[in-house]
Amino acid sequence: MSVAKPYPTRKRNNNRPVFDPDRLFAEDERASQDTFLDRLRARVRACTLLSWAAAGIVGQGSSLLMPGKMYRRFPLFFWSVANRILHIKVRTIGERAGSLTPRADGRRVIYVANHCSWLDVLVLGQVLPAFFIAKQEVRHWPVIGYLTFLGRTIYINRNRQESGQDVQEIIEQLRKGYDIAFFPEGTTSKGNGMLPFMSSLFAIAKPVRRRNDTTPDDHPSCIIQPVTVAYDRLEGLPVGRHRRSFVFSWFGDMDFGPHLMQLGKWRSMRATVLYHPPIKPEDYPSRKALSNAARAIIEQGSEDLRQNRLREDATSPDHTLS
Repeated sequence: MSVAKPYPTRKRNNNRPVFDPDRLFAEDERASQDTFLDRLRARVRACTLLSWAAAGIVGQGSSLLMPGKMYRRFPLFFWSVANRILHIKVRTIGERAGSLTPRADGRRVIYVANHCSWLDVLVLGQVLPAFFIAKQEVRHWPVIGYLTFLGRTIYINRNRQESGQDVQEIIEQLRKGYDIAFFPEGTTSKGNGMLPFMSSLFAIAKPVRRRNDTTPDDHPSCIIQPVTVAYDRLEGLPVGRHRRSFVFSWFGDMDFGPHLMQLGKWRSMRATVLYHPPIKPEDYPSRKALSNAARAIIEQGSEDLRQNRLREDATSPDHTLS
């Protein structure tokens, strides 16, 4: 490992090195293990995950024919098993605002979360009883497309001309009593920071009414619950910037297959889901203000998790899904 070189400064006779951990790693180093057992472990996990996805197609289809809420319970079970296959332990902190049963106040819950990897769907899919929103392209991705489809994902088009129709479709699901979850960043990030939020989808919580619109307002009453997802343990050790970016995060032009194989080489991982107190859309003057407020809350939670500011005894189990 080479010694970090000093940064150039304007001051004379000052050559103290400035330590930057990221400079000690090359961008193409994926911070992975590469022994025979590691490669074998990755292959076994990848094959098991693909087999479980195939079984999930049958399971989800069968649950649609069963009475009750089985078709909503099965995705939670499916993602839970998928995380066990990859040896990802999911820790939750705080209280989730919604469940499979309606809230006492009758409000629907819209979960908004940060997004850095395809793993976010697995992790949140295990703990959020909600329908996810994803861009239309995801439906046609190999493996991931099937996985998101099993989770009852609502696919939307990025075309602005069709965005209004997509919003109405999502609102219709809210009217039926379903909760919704989506990633306002619109795409994955490197994991050490957050991208700007797109406020357009916040229209499902705060629709814009025209001045001359005299039709009754039948929009379902909603609350927004910000959710922070952080991958904070790798084989029992805290995760630094480099491993957060090149072990867990999936961004840019990364291919899914190699990323899955590299991820499968590690023996154990942990993801933490932090539930923040819900906020009410009516407390904000616009969708942009609502979007900015949710982003600030999630960003602060991400920083707190990275800096390990939250106590272990703050962990609370999920609500019983009834």
